[in-house]
Amino acid sequence: MTKITSLPADDSTCGWFHLSKPRKAKPGHSGNTKARWVVVGAGFTGLAAARQLAIHFPDEEIVLIDAQEVGFGTSGRNAGFAIDLPHDIGADDYIGDIETAKTTMKLNLSGQTMLKNLVEEHQIECHLRASGKYQAAIEDRGIAVLDAYRRGLDKLGQPYEMIDGKHLPDHIGTSFYRKALFTPGTMLVQPAALVKGLADSLPSNVTLHENTAITDVDYGEKTVLTHRNGRITADNLVLTNNAFGMRFGFLQGTMLPVFTYASLTRELTPAEQARLGGKDFWGVIPADPFGTTLRRTHDNRILVRNSFSFNPDGRSKQKYLDQFVNRHRDSFQRRFPMLPGVEFDYTWGGSLALSRNHAGFFGQLAPNVYGALCCNGLGVTRGTATGTLLADWLAGERNDLIDFLRNSPGPVRNPPQPFLSMGVNLSLKWNQYRAGREG
Repeated sequence: MTKITSLPADDSTCGWFHLSKPRKAKPGHSGNTKARWVVVGAGFTGLAAARQLAIHFPDEEIVLIDAQEVGFGTSGRNAGFAIDLPHDIGADDYIGDIETAKTTMKLNLSGQTMLKNLVEEHQIECHLRASGKYQAAIEDRGIAVLDAYRRGLDKLGQPYEMIDGKHLPDHIGTSFYRKALFTPGTMLVQPAALVKGLADSLPSNVTLHENTAITDVDYGEKTVLTHRNGRITADNLVLTNNAFGMRFGFLQGTMLPVFTYASLTRELTPAEQARLGGKDFWGVIPADPFGTTLRRTHDNRILVRNSFSFNPDGRSKQKYLDQFVNRHRDSFQRRFPMLPGVEFDYTWGGSLALSRNHAGFFGQLAPNVYGALCCNGLGVTRGTATGTLLADWLAGERNDLIDFLRNSPGPVRNPPQPFLSMGVNLSLKWNQYRAGREG
């Protein structure tokens, strides 16, 4: 018997969740249920896996469970960038091995296409737009990153536009940045609205149980998952719960639950929109990974995301929200001095499942237990693609993307505690300091 020692517990102040269309959560599980397929984790990966399993096995019930309400957890808390391009921060040109980069891009594009098709088919109101993204820099180090990435994109044969700082106000309103690299293939979305819509459009043979936190798991010929109101017996268990997969006894000591934080302003008035200028919908990512991400949303709010914390138990901590909202205010004021008096309506945190070698897991974890885990911050596209492909693989399909994922080395082990927390916390503090004005 494996006892789950830490359960998801996100803060209640995610702007994306509260501003998306309300939905009635599916009832939590109760009693005793037996199923051939049970998927744990109803984020992008789990929703995709359950949907595809249901398509492959139309005469079988697929049970999908989540510890929280759909859209309330990690998948509804990101910045809403569905990115197409590879971005290998360990390579000099951010592309690295060209064949690996091409396959990675194919994987990301497949996730984009899946989401676009589902949004169109089910008329999901999530403000999905192919808007591209700006990668912007103010520090010399950031400018060097943009130049390196441009060389990598040339090698990959992908389009881009390098925009000088004096022209950026026409794009994003602010004159804060010195230069930006625009790539057209990114889609921007309201993530909580998207994940809610995906949950409400699942095939009829998927049974979704929300607010069902598994507390014990007994592995064997069949897997028995126990929670406070009953238990579920699975012929096959599929884990799509990212870092919480470690709590189920797998890949222990390989994933890092790192939280990042965002704030969302009130709606800008027409006068404030006029002072801001630029396009009415855009997204900016920082040249430095520890810098500030920005978005102007469909309802004329500004999103500011920066700051990180390492929460080994995978649970939200109020002290970090209280601490980092002040950093968000400072970042906003430096970028948008033309918008004095614009306050934040929401501030929240959301977790990333990271590995030190930037690799995820895809495949079999134990007899009759499978997983697609550790998206390394690319959950919108990568989670959608890997969840779908895992179901394809379980149904007996094979293709180049499945082979690519199956041949991945997987996440490497981390140093033991307390050295792990000491090292990660020191690295986060140093890199956030080193980001300078990019933060």
